[in-house]
Amino acid sequence: MKHILSTLIALTLPILAAEPTELFNGNDLTGWRMVGGKADFKVEDGCIVGTGENLKGNSFLRTEATFTDFEFSYEFKFDTLEGNSGVMFRAQQRAGNGRVFGYQCEADNNPKRVWTGGIYDEARRGWLHPTKSKQADKLAVARAFTAQGKALFKWDDWNSFKIRCQGNRIQIWLNGELRTDFTDTDSEHDTREGFIGLQVHNGKACHVRWRNIQIIDLTK
Repeated sequence: MKHILSTLIALTLPILAAEPTELFNGNDLTGWRMVGGKADFKVEDGCIVGTGENLKGNSFLRTEATFTDFEFSYEFKFDTLEGNSGVMFRAQQRAGNGRVFGYQCEADNNPKRVWTGGIYDEARRGWLHPTKSKQADKLAVARAFTAQGKALFKWDDWNSFKIRCQGNRIQIWLNGELRTDFTDTDSEHDTREGFIGLQVHNGKACHVRWRNIQIIDLTK
């Protein structure tokens, strides 16, 4: 039994390949730039703080660098629940209008749904995991995802995230528990490289923050 449990734990925990690289130095936004929208991003108390009021478009603070296979970790906190947020990864921008698109790890401000740690395909396919399908099996997955989210997510405190991308497989952990294990079989949209982007969602208001933003390159 102990052997079986240890094997299961090994299968669900991320594999560390090397020492992490800090993507945020805690003092300024070196290595980052804003794209899209008109939100405000600043450094405060060692955190990146994102705020916006009456925004008509989503705003992103993105890394200058792009990444392929990696293990990315960060901590996130809602200052208020007025607006939705998330973190883009392997994200890209469209030629012409510069629209940010690609995978996003959701930070859901809706206490009834709590799809935080799910994958949303920004400006493309929408929800990848869970989905809004009314099929019985997929509806059951969504309900179980909500139940797990309600047990895991801390509304008034920091939450830890870990995103592991290797090939077309994407895994997301929230506060130490596996939340999403998704393999993208859509060859048209299976994005293998892109930037990291912190989101301030459009709408009436959004007040969020991030810290301890690190990445491990799994290609080395």
